[in-house]
Amino acid sequence: MTACGKVYLVGAGPGDPELITARGLRRLQEADLVLYDALVHPDQLHAAKPGAELVFVGKRAGRVSERQAIINRRLVQAAREGKTVVRLKGGDPYLFGRGSEEAELLAAEGIPFEVVPGVPSPLAATAYAGLSLTHRELASSVAYVTASESVEKDRTGHDWSKLATATQTLVIFMGMRKLDSLTKLLIEHGRPSDTPAAVVQWASLPRQRTVVGTLGDIHARASEAGLGLPALTIVGEVVRLRQSLRWFDTKPLFGKRVLVTRALRQAGSLGALLRDEGAQPVLAPTIRIAPPDDTGPLRDAITHLDCYQWLLFTSGNAVDSFFSMLAEERLDARAIGSARVCAIGAKTASALAAHGVQADLVPHDARAEGVVAALAPTLDDGTRILLPRAEVAREILPESLREAGAEVDVVTAYRNLPPDVADVARIESLIEPGEIDAVLFTSSSTVRNLHELLGDQAATRLNTLALFSIGPVTTRTAEQLGLRVRATSTEQTIESLVATVRAYYAGRDDDA
Repeated sequence: MTACGKVYLVGAGPGDPELITARGLRRLQEADLVLYDALVHPDQLHAAKPGAELVFVGKRAGRVSERQAIINRRLVQAAREGKTVVRLKGGDPYLFGRGSEEAELLAAEGIPFEVVPGVPSPLAATAYAGLSLTHRELASSVAYVTASESVEKDRTGHDWSKLATATQTLVIFMGMRKLDSLTKLLIEHGRPSDTPAAVVQWASLPRQRTVVGTLGDIHARASEAGLGLPALTIVGEVVRLRQSLRWFDTKPLFGKRVLVTRALRQAGSLGALLRDEGAQPVLAPTIRIAPPDDTGPLRDAITHLDCYQWLLFTSGNAVDSFFSMLAEERLDARAIGSARVCAIGAKTASALAAHGVQADLVPHDARAEGVVAALAPTLDDGTRILLPRAEVAREILPESLREAGAEVDVVTAYRNLPPDVADVARIESLIEPGEIDAVLFTSSSTVRNLHELLGDQAATRLNTLALFSIGPVTTRTAEQLGLRVRATSTEQTIESLVATVRAYYAGRDDDA
């Protein structure tokens, strides 16, 4: 008999994918089945383990959604099959969600469960909009209210004579479509019409929008601004704090939608840097990292590492692929022996350090000329260098090393492949006016693959966007394909690339 699994009711947080708790992230990484809601950020799903089943069961007003009864059956059935199940819910599982109903069902069915709280949307909406639910001088009490399906039910569902003035701060969930009637109810029952009020849409995300007014005019202001769902309404004197507490929507790249083309397993760090600047990273990898068709040459080199005086790594991908092959051969870093290690770039050196190897040399100049100049004092006729790298790469580095007297064995450690067929249509749909503001190219492969994916219209479509490149080689590739790069990073690092994007937009008007 199969042992019963377990269900975790996990709060995904309010939107920003990094606001999930450490415990929630760990449970997500352990899950066999993830049932996730509409407000869960898609980047969080990348944390699921390979092979985990991801099922969308979101609810949105006016749209078809999974019925709760079906969700309940899936939870129970999967747990009885011995699976670890995560029910991933926007915000907190219990706060105006149906997490408590799902927990009641699981308890009645004898299914083990655990609740992992999440950051509730009111905390995020106020913090990210420059408000505060409480303040020593302005508010020492807060009430959360949820709007219902109809105006009449709203009128009878709450005791407005008490609720309207019971607390200094009032937060209304799901009330955007009935904001006019709700504000009138509050005024009718004693809340002054000049009470400050704010509506926050898409809290904690780069597309967040905030409209401020009073209880008497907030409906008109929010409607004029075109605010919709999901949104929270905050009523109270704390709204006056916005001008002094704003921080999120003043970030240099706030609201910019930036296409990230690098491979998925590397995109997370770049996405995090963009979010730190207020941008919305859109992960659309135009390359996939795959092992070589023929792993023989790499295996052979690894079993003869004692023949080399230098190992030369040009990227983190080369490092990871090399050490993966070491592990397959039941070897570890000790196999490197007396060979010295050269890493091109600080990121490559960091990738080596993660495997317990400190680079003996990290050339200051990452170009071929700089690498050869740094290595030259150590080279004699016959010095052997192993260069594990991508299947397709420029020959200038190994040729220059050979001219300096070294013997260089180039072996394919990995391949850069185009995206899966399933991803192609999604990427194509993103390259449209209004969908994306900028595209970041992190290698020549990302440029070539995106250009090929878009076909004859590639230059026409891409040149309407702001294109940024991680270095001169990548820029040359783009220009050869007819693309106009707005700015090139001064250093070949993702940190420098993001700084380049920030500097570009800092020198332009908001509508430029």
